[in-house]
Amino acid sequence: MDGDQTPVSHARIDAYLDHLRVVRRLQPLTLESYSRDLRQLARFSAGAAKSPETLTLQDLEAFVRGLMGEGYSPRSVARMVAGVRGFYKHLLVSRVIGANPAEDLRPPRAWRELPKYLSLDDVEALLAAPDTATPRGARDRVMLDVLYATGLRVTELVSLKPTDLNLEVGFLTCLGKGDKQRIVPVGDVAVASLRRYLRSERPLLLKGHASPWLFPNGRGSAPLTRVGFWKALKAYALQAGITRDVSPHVLRHSFATHLLDRGADLRAIQMMLGHAALSTTQIYTHVLEARLKRLYDSHHPRA
Repeated sequence: MDGDQTPVSHARIDAYLDHLRVVRRLQPLTLESYSRDLRQLARFSAGAAKSPETLTLQDLEAFVRGLMGEGYSPRSVARMVAGVRGFYKHLLVSRVIGANPAEDLRPPRAWRELPKYLSLDDVEALLAAPDTATPRGARDRVMLDVLYATGLRVTELVSLKPTDLNLEVGFLTCLGKGDKQRIVPVGDVAVASLRRYLRSERPLLLKGHASPWLFPNGRGSAPLTRVGFWKALKAYALQAGITRDVSPHVLRHSFATHLLDRGADLRAIQMMLGHAALSTTQIYTHVLEARLKRLYDSHHPRA
């Protein structure tokens, strides 16, 4: 059931993906994830000589066991199960099937995984890695500054335009998941970096081209892609001597963790990260627990 092998198409799955794109207006990356997971289901049903809409609960449970046997994490399998349940609910509402075989389908229990984040020393080393004497290095340094200062998702970062910035007040506006717009504060250090970049370094990067994007790729007016930034970030992490895996999301986690560790309110972090529910932001409660332990050890007479 390897998702990189020959793709399997199925009319019902294609129709459901069209529904998610047109009616529910899911983001392209979310759609890509749904498509990949449901192609897995289509391959499984083909191997069982069935169509997806004829699978039973027992078939779907075998599908889940197969995913676990192939080494997928409980979290990944839980995501796939959620996608499968949505697919069969859609078939039921559309009256393609008379009963929902996935109604009682349950994912394996997922372990609680704490978010990975960098230490302050690692962040400083990472921010110092780009060669700011070159236009691309200067751009990358500003991108790292902004990412750590705001906790943006990488897609939000590369989609920024100069018109999204209000450097006089110290904030930016970005378009997050579900096309929801939010305002995020930008610290003084990042504001200074952005001012310098807009004044002198971005024009050098554009080489006379016009671009609506804040961070062009250096070969014209197109923006730097998510993948392009990801590759640059990994190279800078190696250059900085950081041995752990570093991704844009690790910097996002570092932003939230470091703010909370210094007393920021969890609901304020929720708003800055663009989380729809506070429960999502509560993955950072390990920070609050560590702070509580330090306070206890510092102030309790018998600690």
